[in-house]
Amino acid sequence: MKSYLYLSLIPEALIASNLPPEEFGSYFATGVFRRNCDQAVFFEIDPNFKSDYLPLEKIDQLCKPHEDGRPHKSVYLSVYRVLEHIPMAAFKNLYVVTSDGKTLELKAEPFIPDAKPHLYLYQDLAPCRPRVASILNPAEYVARLTSKDRLVHVDKIAFCDLQLGALESDPENGDLGDLPYINQYHLRYCLMQVRNKGGKNNKVVARSVVDFLYRTINRGFYVGTGNEMLYYPMPSKEDLENKHYNWWRSAQSAFGA
Repeated sequence: MKSYLYLSLIPEALIASNLPPEEFGSYFATGVFRRNCDQAVFFEIDPNFKSDYLPLEKIDQLCKPHEDGRPHKSVYLSVYRVLEHIPMAAFKNLYVVTSDGKTLELKAEPFIPDAKPHLYLYQDLAPCRPRVASILNPAEYVARLTSKDRLVHVDKIAFCDLQLGALESDPENGDLGDLPYINQYHLRYCLMQVRNKGGKNNKVVARSVVDFLYRTINRGFYVGTGNEMLYYPMPSKEDLENKHYNWWRSAQSAFGA
């Protein structure tokens, strides 16, 4: 039976499993008896990469079918400093799972920055989870946060960008519409700070965010370090409705998040 290797971002963990991605996503979100109810976002990882830090040599020993032939659903290999120790070449597809176990597969595509600078709202997923207002595009954001020239930096970062609606062009007076962000006055203030000349490139809107609604994701998900970045675009709303209807219906509900 094949063994798979996954990097969970919620929470950050390296997990081996005999389950293929879609089955693993359903199990990871809902549990064996479907009594759990948690979002899950994870990468499939090439198990053949080399690491002096992560115990990859234990996969075959620990992740094998039970004596009665049942697949081993999950073996936690590490829960600390996992993201930084996985090389960029080892990242495969990304899977976004609703709280009731619906799994959406995303594939990496070339990143093309927007022609003009504008405001962004980022949700960091690993290794820390602040929500950040920024004037930097995703590639610039990665380069800045992982720069070893900065006193405070991370080795690698995974995050997504969130919709801002009218606040993207008019943070002071723009209408939030149905965007579900709390403390909108603080959000507006942070966006104005990073937009104004002489302001900061990034400003923390919330120090840690546990859950976020999938329907608020803008362009997609990102993981990178330095000048390397992988971009996993979200399908358009039309494609979500026509090609991924069950996932999209779940993602819009309070239960699916």
